[in-house]
Order: sequence, then structure tokens, then C-alpha cells
Amino acid sequence: MRIEYIFLVLALLAEILGTIGGFGSSVFFVPLGNFYFDFYSVLGMTAIFHFSSNLSKIFLFKKGLDKTLLVYLGVPAVIFVIAGGFLSKYLDGRILEIILGIFLVSLSLLFLIKKNLVITPDKPRSVAGGALSGLTAGLLGTGGAIRGITMAAFNLEKSVFIATSAMIDFMVDLSRTFVYYSNGYIGKQELIYLPFLFAIGIAGTWIGKKILHYISQENFKKFSLILILIIGLVSIGKVLLV
Repeated sequence: MRIEYIFLVLALLAEILGTIGGFGSSVFFVPLGNFYFDFYSVLGMTAIFHFSSNLSKIFLFKKGLDKTLLVYLGVPAVIFVIAGGFLSKYLDGRILEIILGIFLVSLSLLFLIKKNLVITPDKPRSVAGGALSGLTAGLLGTGGAIRGITMAAFNLEKSVFIATSAMIDFMVDLSRTFVYYSNGYIGKQELIYLPFLFAIGIAGTWIGKKILHYISQENFKKFSLILILIIGLVSIGKVLLV
């Protein structure tokens, strides 16, 4: 089976941008992977890729971990990613991608225009953000953008943002990997890429952390929102143009 090396280079870029943006690589990895593999293979690869990626982030940014947010965002995310993983076999992914894209574009524009708008990270908002990010992760392979927009709205310090998001991602990926495996999404093709994606996850996180030293807190939030806006536009465009 031929290895797609250009795909691996793009995966490294996705990991670097995902680290700098604070919400993980899947928001870039899933759309890129869809150009090379079928939708369900990409779901399986994403879950595998994120193991090394998120373990690296947890290790490198562990001092910023917010345990309260981890519970209120993380637990609903894990519960709903399992539900989303099972539902992925029955729902039309194209319609879901368009809805997700519109949602991301609308919210990212809101927070870019209303620069001083900050949402208090209370329990109901955290639970809602975690549940929605988990559901989209299970259905589409990527929930990081939803969680990213939630945490950007909370105006969290960048190390707290990245460490907490990575730990939630790790729990989500662990849960959905079993679901995807039972659905038949993880097979020989996906496992061939495992060592490559593991190395890329570590290297991309390390490079992203180095770049973050040169980005201020204000620019970090702006950069995250701009990336989410682009992801939303690409998600809509990819479905409409194909």
C-alpha cells in the first residue's frame, strides 16, 4: 500500500497550526484527509493521530491545566462523542458539515468584531460547549473548533487554553477510538500510518509551542478566532463545491 507523503507533510502543518490555535489539529486534519481517503478512514486516523498529539500537549503545557473546566467541559464531551460516534453511521455528513461551518463563521465573526465580548466560564455554558464539541467530534471527526470558540469566548490564558483542551481531546479520542473500531473505521490502512502520525503529533506540538513564545495573549485569541473563521468557510465551501 502506497504511503501518501504529501498528506503527512500537510498533517505536520495541521498539527503546528492546531497547537498555535489551541484547539488541536483535527479541524485541519479532517478536511485535508478527506482529499486522500474516504470519510470513515479519516475518522479512524484522526482518533489515532490525536493520541500522540494530545499526550505531547498535556506534557508540554501541563502547568496550565484547569481542573474545573476539565470536568464541566470534558465529561459532557466524552458522553456526547460516544453518542456522535454511533450516530455517524446514520446521518448525512455533508449537511452536518454545512451547519457546523455556518455556526463557526457566525461565532468567530461575532467575537472578532466585538473584541471586548467575554463570556463567563460558568457551569451551564461549559457543559453546553463540551456537549456540542463532543457530539461534532463523534459525527464529523472534529470538535476542536466548537471547543475552541467556547474557550476563546472565556478569554483563557493560552497555556490554560491549550492544556485543558488537549486533556479533553485525549479523553474524547480514547472514547471514540473504541466506537470507531467497532464501526470498522480502523483497519490495516489506518494502522500503517500510525507510526508516522505518532511522530508528527510530537514534532508538530513541539514546533507549535516554540512559535507560541512569540505570540501575545491578545494575538493568540485573535489568531484562534481567525483560524476558526477560515475552517468554517472551508467546511462550507468544500461541501458546496464537491
